Amino acid sequence: MSSFLENMAAGPRIIIVTGHFGSGKTEFSVSLAYALSGLLKEGRLKDTSLALCDLDVENPYFRSRELTDVLEQEGVRVYSDPYHGRNGSELQTLDPAILAPVEDKGCRVIMDTGGNATGAMILNQFHRHYGEDYRMLYIVNQNRPGTDTVDKNLFEIAEIERTTSLRVTDLISNSHFIRETTPEDVLSGWDFARRVGEKSGLPVLCAACSREVAQKISPDTPIEIFPIGMHMRQTYLDRKV
Repeated sequence: MSSFLENMAAGPRIIIVTGHFGSGKTEFSVSLAYALSGLLKEGRLKDTSLALCDLDVENPYFRSRELTDVLEQEGVRVYSDPYHGRNGSELQTLDPAILAPVEDKGCRVIMDTGGNATGAMILNQFHRHYGEDYRMLYIVNQNRPGTDTVDKNLFEIAEIERTTSLRVTDLISNSHFIRETTPEDVLSGWDFARRVGEKSGLPVLCAACSREVAQKISPDTPIEIFPIGMHMRQTYLDRKV
């Protein structure tokens, strides 16, 4: 098990994923859910259950709730709007049942939030449940116009913290060009995230990239790589019109 995944499996129970619009939060959240579900099946997760809460109800783009059926087959309970996205609606409301995994001390919860401070604002309604049992991961993607400089990322982090009254605890590097991503792009993104980390005082836990790209990066490179899938992109990029 990688040190990053071990950290996610044994650290604070509530894992909040936030960041700029289009930074790759949903793809990362879904990939993390799949990875933790494997540990759950092997009995290597300290919790007895796993849930993914799709909180992206403000201007959603990719929706983890679209994968409800396949995720639940892997042992990941998915919570979102009252219809779980199955009727194609864009309801700006959440199923009250979402409190079940949040309150269950034996359930590890991934919270996939909407973009920017506006999308993260929905976290406020769960404040009394967090305590200190959470970590908030901020996704750094230098290839988005809104986060292509260190200062822009520092602004986003400050706005998210101001809006939610929660603290960002860690950074995840996720700079990519979708299917055109190269190992050099991943390494450049890591260096960029490190600069954001130096200015913000936050640790960079890993660099996310596809397994195909990860296999091309030398194992001697001192970077923690977290392989992610293209679970959401498959339906988006390959859709026939």
